[in-house]
Amino acid sequence: MAATKFFVLVLGMTLGSCFASTAGSFRGVRADGVGRTIAVQEVELSIRDTMEAVLQGDGAASKQLGTIEGRIWQTFQALPKNDMGRLGPRAVRYLVHNYFVKEHGWLIQGLEPHGNQAEVSEIHEVNILQDKAPALVESLLEARRANHGLSLADAVSMIATLERLIFDESLALLQASYTLNGFTPVESLEENSMHEVLTSYLLLFQLGHKGNLSDARLHRALKNKVSKRDDWETLVEFEADAVYNYGFANRHQSNPFVEQRFTFQDSTEIVEGLAHSYGKWQNMECRQMKEDLMELDADGSGSIPLNRFYGQQDNSKYQFTESTEYLRKIGALDEQSSQAKVRIANYLQGPSNCIASSTYYSVCCLSECELLLNEIEGKVQSPTVEPERLLHLVGNMSSSSVDAPWQLPNVMEQRLKDIASHHDGEVPLHGRLLGEWLHYAFPNECPYPHIAEEATALTPSHWLDKSASIDKEQRKTLAEVTTEADQTEEAPITWSHEEVLHAHEIPMARGLLSSMLRVVMQVVMLLGLLRMALGSWQLASDVRKEKKTACCELPF
Repeated sequence: MAATKFFVLVLGMTLGSCFASTAGSFRGVRADGVGRTIAVQEVELSIRDTMEAVLQGDGAASKQLGTIEGRIWQTFQALPKNDMGRLGPRAVRYLVHNYFVKEHGWLIQGLEPHGNQAEVSEIHEVNILQDKAPALVESLLEARRANHGLSLADAVSMIATLERLIFDESLALLQASYTLNGFTPVESLEENSMHEVLTSYLLLFQLGHKGNLSDARLHRALKNKVSKRDDWETLVEFEADAVYNYGFANRHQSNPFVEQRFTFQDSTEIVEGLAHSYGKWQNMECRQMKEDLMELDADGSGSIPLNRFYGQQDNSKYQFTESTEYLRKIGALDEQSSQAKVRIANYLQGPSNCIASSTYYSVCCLSECELLLNEIEGKVQSPTVEPERLLHLVGNMSSSSVDAPWQLPNVMEQRLKDIASHHDGEVPLHGRLLGEWLHYAFPNECPYPHIAEEATALTPSHWLDKSASIDKEQRKTLAEVTTEADQTEEAPITWSHEEVLHAHEIPMARGLLSSMLRVVMQVVMLLGLLRMALGSWQLASDVRKEKKTACCELPF
């Protein structure tokens, strides 16, 4: 991990930890950081209210819906659909996850990657905590559409609702930032005071659930200590730019001859802008880390020998402290060759490079591979594509480390045809095998699609109470380990033939059994109704017979 990351420095000062804090909760969390379970009804009510506000919003809400639709419609067109032209649960999961990762660098709780596992729990089959809001949002929309899947408009509404929930949650931190600086939300603030509140907000945001929202003296001491570091200036610039941009956008509403003051509504809108753009802003750190990692990659294979990974000088900007166990579990450790190597793309996308943010999400490095795949989706607009066309498209695509046009090796061309041969002559865009192929085409951008033993190992919350780092002496020992095939060995291209279709609805045995059980139950119910009807008919017949007999019998 990069020891100079700002959030790591903050945590180091307060917690003595070298591992990034994980996703926490600002709402429903005590000052000591211990969370509480939220009642299902409470969450459903919150989400339903938010959803209705989004769907019946004003002009700004409608504009936001249009913006979201413009960002996802090409991916929507490329996803597999049911007979009604709607998305199933797996495709919805993929679409929403893709949007937030691409646009904000947000890893939404409940929509995390499944670790390329074929058999996973469906989106509805989760324990309902407040951080499982995505499952509830989808289920509400599914109910509205009578379980026929989600249309493009439904997917847009779901994404907008989640964004609204996340932005609304920022208000709790903003209110705490007012209190910690001795202000109340009812008073208007001068510009300097506004900057103090917003820097406090960002500091609490980066601390996640470890932040103390009530001790003003502790907060001031921490803020004063952190402000002496060079990293603080970068944070202040980000916050100051947000205030300037807000002022410029609303210049027609302010009096240029009067000193500007900020209401709580003003600060709310500024914070919404900060939350919206924070992921892309902090991704600059990820890009710098990537460049430094690529300098350690002598053969351009997208991976670094383990001894080089740990062998950074003490004065290097980045010191990587993750343990080999952590690297192995997240798929960043390549042990297929004679020397273990660290995959750059997998490492960058790992949970150690995410920071704590809120109940609903963590902020992680933006996925460059998602952008590349979205470019393919936009040109194909179909769930599958012919291998020849895909070769042409990829050969004319650029990334941060590859310039177009470029020629793929012959082995890559043959491999793509092999994938197509397993799928009726076309390549599925949303499968593990294409992800593996893209890894070798763009090794610095696309992570290797590791089949994780534990999918939860890819989430920040999994490492909350686990040791994922090693000390300086352990790193020094590993850095001194060398093999005969150090930097001279050519990186082998090894293929795994296991396929997982991430967005396709795959019928499971459990689903078949459930369907059969439903049919049996329906038959049993039908037979029961028939029996009841027969019994009623028999009873009525007996009554009629009794009446007829009584009618026609002679009194004697």
